[in-house]
Amino acid sequence: MKKILMAVVLGASLMAHAADKLVVGASPTPHAELLEHLKPMLLQQGVDLEVRVYTDYVQPNVQLVEKRIDANFFQHKPYMDEFNRSRGASIQAVADVLIAPFGAYSKKISNISELKDGAVVAIPNDAVNGGRALQLLDQAKVIKLADPKNNMATEKDIAQNLKNIKIKQLEAPMLPRVLGEVDLAIINTTFALEAKLNPAKDALILESGKSNYVNLLAARADNKDSPAMKKLAAALLSPESKKFILERFKGSLVPAF
Repeated sequence: MKKILMAVVLGASLMAHAADKLVVGASPTPHAELLEHLKPMLLQQGVDLEVRVYTDYVQPNVQLVEKRIDANFFQHKPYMDEFNRSRGASIQAVADVLIAPFGAYSKKISNISELKDGAVVAIPNDAVNGGRALQLLDQAKVIKLADPKNNMATEKDIAQNLKNIKIKQLEAPMLPRVLGEVDLAIINTTFALEAKLNPAKDALILESGKSNYVNLLAARADNKDSPAMKKLAAALLSPESKKFILERFKGSLVPAF
């Protein structure tokens, strides 16, 4: 019996020793949740996944560039491209995983048609998500953009302010916290879910499932094709991953595969 026990312990020790370590930065919800769910699958495939949780949208990329982590899973391509452009970085997409539709939320109105003239609307203060928020307001006919397809639109690109709204720009994580202080807030799904908001039920406006803002697994050029990274990408695009996304988030998130 002792010999069998020793063999089991030795086998487990060898498996842990042989596993490739992969450190991935992620937003708490839904990204870190999904990665944690896939950990056992990856360990069986020889990948020891460590998930580091970040509550902002800057550090996961900074840490990746500085090689403190191996990959990250929190952002969409327009945001990644803007980070690369502004920071002189070369982060690359590895796999398109899920769509987290942007939504507009309010504690003061129950329908976007009730938005009053001169309402205060809070949007993210980063260039890409700020533009995305304005596109959503254009879609809802609250404003009219000069070019609705401009992902980098700013207030200067508003051709018609149909409701005379006053735009308040805040850091994305702050938006759920000020929901009671503004008339409307355009919130990233990551932070909406953390605030116990259900995009499918609570959003007054919600992007369609055909959004161009697909959340992706990102890595550096020097490691994006490593065996461990390929296994992680395959796990994120697996039937098990799709099942988790659909069952855990009940329509608030859409698999991109």
